[in-house]
Amino acid sequence: MESIVDTVVLVAISVVGAALARRLGFVAPLVLLVAGLGLSYVPGFPEAHLEPELVLIGILPPLLYVAALQTSVPAFRHALRPILLLAVGLVLLSAFVIGFAVHWMIPQAPLAACVALGAIVAPPDAVSATAIARQIGLPRRVVTILEGESLLNDATALVLVRVSVGALAGAAVGFWEIAGEVALKAGGGIVIGMIAAVGAAKLHKWIEDSLLDDAVSLLTPFVVVIVAEELGASSVVAVVITGLYLGHRIPYLLSATSRLQMDAVWRLTTFLLEGVVFLLVGLQLRMVVDSIETSMATTISVTSLVFGLLLAVRFLWMYPATYLARLIPRVRNREERPPIAVPTVIAWAGMRGVVTLAAAQTLPIPGEDGVPDYPRELFVFIAFAIIVLTLLVQGTTLPALARRLGVREDTSTQDALAEAGIQHAASRAALEALDENADGAPASVVDRLRGLVESRSNNAWERLGSQRQETPSAAYGRLRREMIRAERHVFKIARNEGRIPEEVLVRAQRELDLEESQLRRSEE
Repeated sequence: MESIVDTVVLVAISVVGAALARRLGFVAPLVLLVAGLGLSYVPGFPEAHLEPELVLIGILPPLLYVAALQTSVPAFRHALRPILLLAVGLVLLSAFVIGFAVHWMIPQAPLAACVALGAIVAPPDAVSATAIARQIGLPRRVVTILEGESLLNDATALVLVRVSVGALAGAAVGFWEIAGEVALKAGGGIVIGMIAAVGAAKLHKWIEDSLLDDAVSLLTPFVVVIVAEELGASSVVAVVITGLYLGHRIPYLLSATSRLQMDAVWRLTTFLLEGVVFLLVGLQLRMVVDSIETSMATTISVTSLVFGLLLAVRFLWMYPATYLARLIPRVRNREERPPIAVPTVIAWAGMRGVVTLAAAQTLPIPGEDGVPDYPRELFVFIAFAIIVLTLLVQGTTLPALARRLGVREDTSTQDALAEAGIQHAASRAALEALDENADGAPASVVDRLRGLVESRSNNAWERLGSQRQETPSAAYGRLRREMIRAERHVFKIARNEGRIPEEVLVRAQRELDLEESQLRRSEE
């Protein structure tokens, strides 16, 4: 019972913290992390310990799955080169640079353990960077690169952590062994992900109940991860491939009701998971600090070195990766040369999070299974400190940096023009379908449907006009909402007076709610 109460308390605190962050204009992960750290010093507040298996199998898969579902596959494919350079090349470089640097500062620590630490802190987090990127209006290509990097870099980092931990325990590891394991795990993840995606797509196509669609969608990432882990493949790659495939095909697989309901379910799920995770990071930080046996001077110097190297390596990688590739004619003709402000902002958007937290907990305990002695508590603290520092330093300054460098993109007019053009074509197709199937239908019904199509087309074009004057569509939405409010009140009074049963009110309320939500959606 206590664990249930503790869970409810943590969820409630994360919801309040997220609401406070939105009201103050701060990044929610940072607010929750600070709140957790503060609560850890409150006498009697329950201690928190987040098991790595829970994060890697219970929390990370749904977060990656939702991020993949929402990623544009065409945009992802177009930005695949910079994504792979960051998700694979930069992670490997960061891990080995940090590994050798930490080994140089702490010679008694085995190089394999130091490289494992480098791999733990190397991958940026999907949640923080993309949330800030969308909030401040970064260009779409920048957002796609950050999203794609965070989807794939976890696989590179986790494989390297496992290889390094194996080497720490005495396993013979060389370049070809590392390359072979990476290729095997990644290839297996791709195969499992595609098989799971096709199977889930067939299930969604066969299912006609929106609740069952939600259940299948919620189960999919966990099933994929469990199967991939059992077969020794990369569960991260498998989940990402499944999410990308299904996200691209969702318009053909699900009914309108299922899509709306599934979107709401996943938004709530990710909101709660992200909030609780960062709250738990803060709650655990005090316990991690108390367990350190290394001197304060060494702890501060090594942590500062790791943080500084992460920033330096990312910046040193970004500029050559961005501009040297454009010396190749094929790349130069395909991609425009971005201003130097763009790689600068991408380099600064390297906040760490869930994967760093989970991977740090998987470090083996010295003395068990032949693992030599090394400062495990210090390494775990460094991982936690990197999460805090990157959120505190980069997370709070990224919006200001993007504004100062002018790396922002207002696509509202461009989007409205594109939508209006496609809506015009869609309206023509709808009217043709109406004419082909209108035989025998009452003229009043046909006229009503024709007016609906024309109204939707006009609404799309109106978004291109001046925002100072109320458009006909805006006036319609405002007046219709007042009418809906009056209708809803009449139904409530009738229910209260016993003239209609509760079921009638619920049915009418649902229809009015759907219409009102559609009105608000059309005005966004």
